[in-house]
Amino acid sequence: MKEFTPFKEGKVREIYDNGDSLIMVATDRISAFDVILKNKVEGKGRILTQMSKFWFDFTRDIVDNHVISTDTADMPEFFRQPKFEGRSMMCRKLRMLPVECIVRGYITGSGWASYQKTGEVCGIDLPEGLRESDKLPEPIYTPSTKAEIGDHDENISYKESIAVLEREFPGHGEEYAAALRDNTIAIYKKCAEYALSRGIIIADTKFEFGIDDEGRVVIGDEMLTPDSSRFWPLEGYEPGKSQPSFDKQFVRDWLKANPDSGYELPDDVIEKTIAKYQEAYDLLTK
Repeated sequence: MKEFTPFKEGKVREIYDNGDSLIMVATDRISAFDVILKNKVEGKGRILTQMSKFWFDFTRDIVDNHVISTDTADMPEFFRQPKFEGRSMMCRKLRMLPVECIVRGYITGSGWASYQKTGEVCGIDLPEGLRESDKLPEPIYTPSTKAEIGDHDENISYKESIAVLEREFPGHGEEYAAALRDNTIAIYKKCAEYALSRGIIIADTKFEFGIDDEGRVVIGDEMLTPDSSRFWPLEGYEPGKSQPSFDKQFVRDWLKANPDSGYELPDDVIEKTIAKYQEAYDLLTK
C-alpha cells in the first residue's frame, strides 16, 4: 500500500497530493484568533466535511465546485482507514484566488465594532440606527486578503480586490473580482434563505474560489461550516445584543473570558462545542 503524507497543513485541514487530484482531510483540530488550540474536538472533522458536501451539492446550480468524491472507496487504499472515513474529500486541483470572500447578512462581530465607530463596515456606508445583530437591508460583500497561519487577514475594498487579483492574473482582475462578488452574494442568499427555513440564521460566512484548467471560477476549500460561518438559532433571535451561536463563537467567548487558559479548553467546553456543531448539521441536513 502506498503511503501518503500531507504536503500542506492548515489550521484544521491536511492536504494530500493524489496526482491529478487532491485529498483534503478535516481533522478534529480547532482554531480561534488564528491560533490552533491544544485540544481536539472529537468528530468535528467529519461534521465539517459532510456539511461542506451538503452545501456544495446544494449550490451546484450557481457555481461549479471542486468536489470529486467524499467516498473513501474512490480514493487510494491508504485513505480506506477508519481515521479517514467521513472526513476526506477528493477534489480537483485549482489555482486558488488570493482573496477571502466574506459576505455579511447581519451586523455583528468586527462589523458591528466598525459600524459603531464610523457608520461603515469595510468602507461600505450603512443606514443609521442599526442595532447589534440587526439584519442588513441587503447582504454586503467585504473581501479580505488571505493570511498565513498566525497572521491576520486584512480587509480590503472591492476595488482593492481587483488590484490584488490583477497582480496574479494579469488581464483578469476585474473579471475575477466580479465573479467572486456575484457568486458569493448569490450563494449566500440561496443558502441563508434555506437555513432560515430550518431554524438557523447565517449571519455571515466566507468562501474561497479558484480557477480550474479551463479558466473557470470554481468554489473550493470548505463551505458554510460552523468554522467558516456564524450560525445563530432563529428561535429567540433578538436584535440589540449578541446572539447565542452554533459555531465556534462559543469557544472564542470562553477564551476571551479566560485569558490565562493557554489556549486549552476544559472538557465541558469541548463537549458543548461538538454538540452545537452536531445540532447545526442535523437541523440543516436531516
